[in-house]
Amino acid sequence: MNQDILEIITQLREELRQHNYNYYVLDNVAISDYDFDIKLNKLQALEEQYPQYFDTTSPTQRVGGEITKNFRTITHENRMYSLDNSYSKEDLFDWEKRIQKNLGTENTEYTCELKYDGASINLSYKNGKLISAVTRGDGFKGDDVTANIKTIKSIPLQLKGQFLDSFEIRGEIILPLDGFNKMNEERIAVGEDPYRNPRNTASGSLKLQDSVEVAKRPLDCLLYHVVANKIPFETHFETLEKARKVGFKIPKAIKVCKSIDAVFEFINFWDTERHNLPYETDGIVIKVNNLHQQDELGFTEKAPRWAIAYKFKAEQESTVLNEITYQVGRTGAITPVANLGPVQLAGTTVKRASLHNADQIEKLDIRERDTVFVEKGGEIIPKVVGVDFSKRPSDSQPTQYATHCPDCETLLVRKEGDAKHYCPNEFGCPTQITGRIQHFISRKAMNIDGLGAETVELLFEEGLIYNYADLYDLRIEQIIPLERMAEKSAQNIVDGIELSKKVPFEKVLFALGIRFVGETVAKKLAKHYKSIDKMMVASFEDLTNVDEIGDRIAQSIVDFSNDLSNIQLIDRLRNYGLQLEMSAEFQANQTDKLQGKIFVVSGVFHQMSRNELKKAIEDNGGKVSSSISKKTSYIVAGDNMGPSKRTKAESLEIPIITEGDFIEMIT
Repeated sequence: MNQDILEIITQLREELRQHNYNYYVLDNVAISDYDFDIKLNKLQALEEQYPQYFDTTSPTQRVGGEITKNFRTITHENRMYSLDNSYSKEDLFDWEKRIQKNLGTENTEYTCELKYDGASINLSYKNGKLISAVTRGDGFKGDDVTANIKTIKSIPLQLKGQFLDSFEIRGEIILPLDGFNKMNEERIAVGEDPYRNPRNTASGSLKLQDSVEVAKRPLDCLLYHVVANKIPFETHFETLEKARKVGFKIPKAIKVCKSIDAVFEFINFWDTERHNLPYETDGIVIKVNNLHQQDELGFTEKAPRWAIAYKFKAEQESTVLNEITYQVGRTGAITPVANLGPVQLAGTTVKRASLHNADQIEKLDIRERDTVFVEKGGEIIPKVVGVDFSKRPSDSQPTQYATHCPDCETLLVRKEGDAKHYCPNEFGCPTQITGRIQHFISRKAMNIDGLGAETVELLFEEGLIYNYADLYDLRIEQIIPLERMAEKSAQNIVDGIELSKKVPFEKVLFALGIRFVGETVAKKLAKHYKSIDKMMVASFEDLTNVDEIGDRIAQSIVDFSNDLSNIQLIDRLRNYGLQLEMSAEFQANQTDKLQGKIFVVSGVFHQMSRNELKKAIEDNGGKVSSSISKKTSYIVAGDNMGPSKRTKAESLEIPIITEGDFIEMIT
């Protein structure tokens, strides 16, 4: 009897999965809504009657019902990189030249795909079942939104066939325009404000606490990239086609292009045709199609070298510039801001836009009361790009740039060769003080949960903190009396601050907010000096000898290290127990065996993955380069090394070693 019931349940699940796939992926209706609901209700009743046959991938698990109060933060197993952007065909030609130079070949094939305007998502599958769904976040960590993602019918909970045992697939959660418009019609009908744009609404939907509410929204998911330790296919296109066959919604607008000219044809076609799409898109993504070539090209600190986004020309509107005001950054940099008459731009209402610096204002001759042209750079950040001089008032006067800090009235300075003006009152300007603390607690730095920008300003205004070291003196009883605070919130802040003492040295170094020391530079400095003390006693000349550290960064570090206030801050952080040197575990895996040696890694390897090889080079003091030059010390060559790379290496008489030779070298 039980075996018969299990067969009925299994059959119903398979039928419903296929109907979901037909409708939401293939756009092919094979059953009426009524008949579908009858089968779903029957399955639900059987699953309730026989709970021993529960299955997390059952179609009944899509209906929602799970409440998520707090979304767990998950570290991505594989970082979600952003893409470099291009805005002209010249940019794409330059990109292709870099690729051909790095690969040592002109025979490069590309795939072209539409760039979808939604919320990025990373789906993890194991043995054909959906395990988790995590937002992009900062690329390193994101939020677990699995319960909400399960309500999206185009995302398979169980694959239709064999694909890969364990993998991630990435894509975009979108809100089709018809569904978005219908949602707004319903909101307006009941007297509520309409949603601003589909992208933000899709993104916000993923963080709703009640998955039942998410299920009511017509969200869709378009997938475009598979990540796994080993992909048994030759090309990106073949991988996506295999993924399509097992149930993933891979967009049809993907094309293999044999040349950059064919890429331009694809761009030109979709620049017009995109307006007929059922969802928003803002550009084209071009990728090197061959997976071995992708692997060889690798990544920069922020983006893959093997992919680039071509952004369509930004939408532009005109409006009146009512007033120019000035903002102070955490480093004291002054940014002029255009306060505009509200204007709709790329789906959002824009009221403010950056004017960059005094030179830009003078170059464009921007004045208050001008009618100006505004666009979104990369369709993200609004900026003023020109002036309609035909509408300029007759009594208009040229803009006189600010001479004093808007926050502390200190006389501004501008060093020779610097585009920006600065407030030199580093330790007395309120915005600089709170800005440095806000940078210190930020996600990419100390990542202190419970603390936000507004709370930092409140703590400063109440006289509880004047610098980031003061955070470690805060007590719960000091925080509870503050506005909008409760005992739980205060406890979370104190716990978050305590937990930050475990943050690794390179992140602490970035958090200190030394001018020009970003994430990448902080990692290089941490790896080179291994402790804050060694870095702070380094001379200007010694600093400039560190890989990729130029005069400007070196001078900034010297200035920071010689300031008594900063020395005292570092001493306090040390006493509080922050990580001001590389961990013993990290240092135990480091050697100087390859110090001063530059390696180029090329080909397919068997004992180590390419990333493991590169890490081994860096862990042993060497440097990895993407292209061959006279400075190259060794080529580590695997199978299928590019013939032109081999020829260039031989012509420069650079030693070519095998994977085994390299392993012997470091052991």
